[in-house]
Amino acid sequence: MDYSENKPVWPGSSSFSAGKTPFGFFDDDTVFQDHADKFAKYAAQHIGYPIMDIELQDVNFYTAFEAAVIEYSNQVNQVNIVNNLVNTIGIQTGSSFLNDSGFTGAVVGNSFGYITKLSKAYGTEAESGGYTKWYSASIDVIPGQQTYNLKHAAETALGYSLSSSNNIEVRRVLHNAPPALIRYFDPFVGTGLGSQQLLDAFDFGGFSPSVNFMLMPLHADLMRIQTIEFNDRIRKSHYTFDIHGDDIRLYPIPTISGSNMEPFFKNVWFEFMLEQDKANDAVLFGNTALTTGAVSDASNIPYTYQQYNTINDMGHAWIIRYGSALAKEMLGRVRSKYSSVPIPNGEVTLDGSDLVSQGQSEKDSLITQLREFLEKMTKEQMLTRQNTEAAQINEMMAKIPLRLYVG
Repeated sequence: MDYSENKPVWPGSSSFSAGKTPFGFFDDDTVFQDHADKFAKYAAQHIGYPIMDIELQDVNFYTAFEAAVIEYSNQVNQVNIVNNLVNTIGIQTGSSFLNDSGFTGAVVGNSFGYITKLSKAYGTEAESGGYTKWYSASIDVIPGQQTYNLKHAAETALGYSLSSSNNIEVRRVLHNAPPALIRYFDPFVGTGLGSQQLLDAFDFGGFSPSVNFMLMPLHADLMRIQTIEFNDRIRKSHYTFDIHGDDIRLYPIPTISGSNMEPFFKNVWFEFMLEQDKANDAVLFGNTALTTGAVSDASNIPYTYQQYNTINDMGHAWIIRYGSALAKEMLGRVRSKYSSVPIPNGEVTLDGSDLVSQGQSEKDSLITQLREFLEKMTKEQMLTRQNTEAAQINEMMAKIPLRLYVG
């Protein structure tokens, strides 16, 4: 930049060209190019030119204009992010269907993708799905030994040792009493003879016993199943277990069966997950997605600046007013460098502080006005308004007299 000569104050005319704004976000926009010079003239005259000299250059007005468009885009995109974040979480920011503008200008509908992925975590706990992989392993039962270490058995099945911080979470132990249903139709357990005799009395004995529910009420079937379970629990050594930490204790104590000196049951299988896998799966979209870039929060959802040529007249009006307030504040800061200028037989007091205060007040008012308007456009507010309109319409329709039908 050349500081060897004094730059003139606002000359009253200019010609915008690419590169005269700090960032150049909108320099290629033909509408922005056309409005930049018109805005500069408007803002200068709004401040007092040509009656008063304006200690600003054309680039100062272009900077204010660009800053106003950036602020407008920022306010609009904040509302868009609130509306659409939950429907776009997990989408790759470099996806092929996203252009250079990302979601800007696109209509984003409702999606249950994020909710579905989130619900899979509940599926893990409910044992109905989820992300975390299950493993299976078994312990070799030794006669007379009641307690066994499940982590050691899991390491044997996995083929590697687990660190002290990577524990296992046992999900299911396949050491249960035989289900009562397998003996439900057994005529020799003492619970099915009555119904079998009843079937024989009706000459149904040669048919499948699965038809006997036609002759007996359902509560009789439930009571018969409970009889089998209570008989096993009270009169027999009921199969069960306790888990404390990584140790499992089997009941009854394994004993030797027969002359071959083998335990009554040789293996107990169990299913487990690795706690580290479960922790990693808390990142719903995986490490690969994070590496390539996925929408995770408001900071990386791909919204870019609004294209100036697509903003409607209401937005243009706000941008012009906000840019003018910026120019006024900018001029005030320039004039605040000297509070007064000496002249023959006196001095002139400059209004720099007043201009700064007025510019800031106008900006705050415009931001508040725009935020209040945009918040009415959120999906929540629109649904509430539609619900209110529907209720009012129903109330009006209820007042319409009904026709009398004469048959």
